[in-house]
Amino acid sequence: MAAGFDPSGRLPDVFTNAGTSSFTQFLTYAAPEMLPGRRPLPPGLSADIAPHATTIVAIATADGVVMAGDRRATMGNLIASRDIEKVHPADAHSLIGMAGTAGIGIELIRLFQVELEHYEKIEGTMLSLDGKANRLAGMVRGNLGAAMQGLAAVPLFAGFDLSPADPARVGRIFSFDVAGGLYEETGYDAIGSGSLFAKSALKKKYRPGVSTPDAIAMAVEALYDAADDDTATGGPDLTRKIYPVVMTATAEGTHRLPPEELNTVAEDVVAGRMENPGG
Repeated sequence: MAAGFDPSGRLPDVFTNAGTSSFTQFLTYAAPEMLPGRRPLPPGLSADIAPHATTIVAIATADGVVMAGDRRATMGNLIASRDIEKVHPADAHSLIGMAGTAGIGIELIRLFQVELEHYEKIEGTMLSLDGKANRLAGMVRGNLGAAMQGLAAVPLFAGFDLSPADPARVGRIFSFDVAGGLYEETGYDAIGSGSLFAKSALKKKYRPGVSTPDAIAMAVEALYDAADDDTATGGPDLTRKIYPVVMTATAEGTHRLPPEELNTVAEDVVAGRMENPGG
């Protein structure tokens, strides 16, 4: 039961007074136990009790951004899921992906989506892209206690900037650390256990102003490279028809690539590696 509820069923004043534009701040008053970082945890490390999500990549393009995530979740040396979805729209013009403890990461994404929708309803306008990134940093910081016990979840945030300071950089990417540190990345970034290999692949092929179709192919190929060297990352599964989740954010909004498009991209990447395994 949320803090302060009247047994008679009457809503407490916090629900009826003029509220804050931050849904997370509202929860700290009304029901703090519902925030991911406020739940009590048993002593000791808890890293092995929940599935972990792995690799996410983001690429800035001439039109906005592309974000892609593999579909594998692991528990130790076991594959916990082959088709988890780690990349989602944050709002109409931004994307969020997560790596780390899957349950915490998915809850963080859902809370962030509500946070942005709540702000827009209360204020009648959208947060700036920098404002969204700062709100997300605060939410990550709120999970620091659980992260110190092994239940860390780190997001990757990217979007189309509706009011860019530089018109040539409409697509922007933000990364975070477990303490809520916020860093804007240039061109591309990756998080998760396979990020080292994914970023190494992107480093050789990325060029400023890359087109969205080329960035999609680069993202799938980077995940293929990550899966080649990191057991926790899953590459395109042509047998089961399980492909990375690939989304774009442009002036037209967010868009998820349908499976038939990804099938073509994945088959091209795999066919290319059949001829040249090293890429």
